[in-house]
Amino acid sequence: MLRKISTIDFKSSNTTSGKTVLIRVDYNVPVENELVTDEYRILKSIPTIKYCLDQGAKIVLMSHMGRPKGKFDSKYSLIPAGEKLAELLEMPIKFSEDCISEDAIDVSKNLKDGEIHLLENLRFYNEETENNSDFASQLAKHGSIYINDAFGTAHRDHASNCGITKHFATKGMGLLMEQEMKFLSEKLSNPLKPLSLIIAGSKIDTKISVIENFLNIADNIIIGGAMANTFLLAMNYKIGISLAEKDKVNVAKKLLIESSKRGANIILPIDFLGEINSFGSGNIIAADAKDIPDNMICEDIGEKSISMFSDIISSSQTLLWNGTLGVAENPNFAVGTNRIVDAIIENQLTSIVGGGDTVAAIRNYNDSLIEEFSHVSTGGGSCLEMLSGKKLPALEMLKNE
Repeated sequence: MLRKISTIDFKSSNTTSGKTVLIRVDYNVPVENELVTDEYRILKSIPTIKYCLDQGAKIVLMSHMGRPKGKFDSKYSLIPAGEKLAELLEMPIKFSEDCISEDAIDVSKNLKDGEIHLLENLRFYNEETENNSDFASQLAKHGSIYINDAFGTAHRDHASNCGITKHFATKGMGLLMEQEMKFLSEKLSNPLKPLSLIIAGSKIDTKISVIENFLNIADNIIIGGAMANTFLLAMNYKIGISLAEKDKVNVAKKLLIESSKRGANIILPIDFLGEINSFGSGNIIAADAKDIPDNMICEDIGEKSISMFSDIISSSQTLLWNGTLGVAENPNFAVGTNRIVDAIIENQLTSIVGGGDTVAAIRNYNDSLIEEFSHVSTGGGSCLEMLSGKKLPALEMLKNE
């Protein structure tokens, strides 16, 4: 089973000094001009860090950033993340320019109680993504307790979250990971009914397995975004020049047939807002799904769809949402997504949201509303994998025999 951080003793048995805990965090955050532009993931790591500090532990943090392909690249340095963390905690953070150098390991070994040491980007070594055993062994020298609090990389079989676990007798999940498991696993294994799923975005292929899995779980499956266009094609609707995955039409047909067999209700938009001729033309029109002009691009759900989806939300007890319902980065076509946010907040149901684009859209609409959701997942790929019913490598390796 997965061990909770609250069950771990952070005090050394033969001294009053605290143990050194090595925490895998997810500081893969956007940086511009050497400054963090979105601190959300760093903020989400703070409860675990503060818990360990309160227990008198010494802390070593490790993370990746971007895809530097095994070579040092200053634009992928974790220095800006360390500076932001120091600002948020209002305390100094030690930093090492190499995650496995002797100097870095010495800094970790000589930490005093309450001190924090951040290691440079793990992916400056290809050995991280290769799950190299020697690399994992070197990383393990930084601490005597291992905590994984990086749900965003839990679907990756990497050294810092899989190979490293073999070197620790005491290992567990952080508070963020615990929260992710509570809502994405426990809450959805026996959800309050009716359960509705909003699954949207541009591509079906990354979400097919989620839909398949929820055909046995959800009462309603609302399809939105460009994904809806592919389903409409499968139902012989005309979609003008809207984005769609024509090679996935047969997949959509099979899902529609399977949903009718299993009793899950797949719901598609009944009207749209969009542009004529091309993206950015500014010639905005509304149209019913059955009357889409040949030169129209569907870019958002219309008023009738908003009303229909809101009614489904109001009758639901649990809602899971992944993917924006329109081109939400364009204010003209963020209306559907924003109104669905309002409907969810107003109905005060158990609400779980995942996916970077979805979270960004909610925060762009009203940053304070993100706290009104029951749970906001920090992992895009990991979230989809778990919702597909698949096991996550990092969590499997974290389990105690």
